[in-house]
Amino acid sequence: MTAVRLLVGTRKGAFILSSDDRERWSVAGPYFPGWEIFHLKGSPINPDRIYASQSSGWFGQVMQRSEDGGQTWSVIDNRFAYEGVPGTHQWYDGTPHPWEFRRVWHIEPSLFSADTLYAGVEDAALFQSEDSGQSWQEVSGLRRQDTGPNWMPGAGGMCLHTILLHPTDPARILVAISAAGAFRSDDAGRRWKPINHGLNSSHLPDPTAEIGHCVHHIAMHPSRPDTLFMQKHWDVMRSDDAGENWREISGDLPTDFGFVIDVHPHEPETLYVVPIKSDAEHFPPDGKLCVYRSRSGGHEWEPLTEGLPQRDCYVNVLRDAMSVDRLDPGGVYFGTTGGQIYASADSGDHWRAIVRDLPAILSVEAQTLP
Repeated sequence: MTAVRLLVGTRKGAFILSSDDRERWSVAGPYFPGWEIFHLKGSPINPDRIYASQSSGWFGQVMQRSEDGGQTWSVIDNRFAYEGVPGTHQWYDGTPHPWEFRRVWHIEPSLFSADTLYAGVEDAALFQSEDSGQSWQEVSGLRRQDTGPNWMPGAGGMCLHTILLHPTDPARILVAISAAGAFRSDDAGRRWKPINHGLNSSHLPDPTAEIGHCVHHIAMHPSRPDTLFMQKHWDVMRSDDAGENWREISGDLPTDFGFVIDVHPHEPETLYVVPIKSDAEHFPPDGKLCVYRSRSGGHEWEPLTEGLPQRDCYVNVLRDAMSVDRLDPGGVYFGTTGGQIYASADSGDHWRAIVRDLPAILSVEAQTLP
């Protein structure tokens, strides 16, 4: 029997949910109680190897690793030193601000080596480890990219929050930074290029500028790695040429502001978003929690509400808080800032809360286990 394990990061610790049938779920945790857990991610090669980003305003950043599916944890190297790129980046008011490491936002284990993983950090930089997190080196070609001094933070900080690895080409890496945009390397991180053509951000002095766009999340189906889907600060976007050009696919969504976007595990043209009322009001329109699904790759969207609260619901769903399993029919999961995790075992047709009253949820990652 195939099992599903959900790795959940919250404002006050980590939790692991497990099920053999997607009906009955066990909840383990909290691990690291009281700490912000920005992200947990398991290795696709060794699923019992799980990494956690543990952060505190008092004690700083800690990286943890488990070799037994989260039952026990050990601290790994926490030294993230910026390399080779002296100088500053822009702050909100356009003044220079020194590069300063704050926290790890996203962890992405390699698809090709069980010992290799990447970390996206704030201030925006990409780090790599080739020894399971025992040591880290900056992939400094990203900040060497000509636009680096002009990056500036979004409301949540200047964070590198999305890392996508090509499923067959280990040299291709794609990242997204708030609020700089999306960038791609085709040579394992030595050189990078902005891939923001077609994005339009009305708050910028030049709405179609090369950089400065507040990208919230990017998703990709492994069977079609050149097709990318983006939830931006306003606008849902699509690229069919690995980010060289983007076009809007917001279509008939009630609002195109949101944080999360994901792709069905077996249908590369089926997308999921959770619209939020606005950039000032981070809650569902009319207080009705709704996932929208497009089976056509965008433009045409259908509301999925069965099992979701349709009154007095004022939660948010953050950028790393949705995930899909690899079962058939596909499972879709998301967590809210109100502490609920909703699950659908039928591709979104029906939902139910599999746990309630956790701390505010920052990330959800689904593991499909043999």
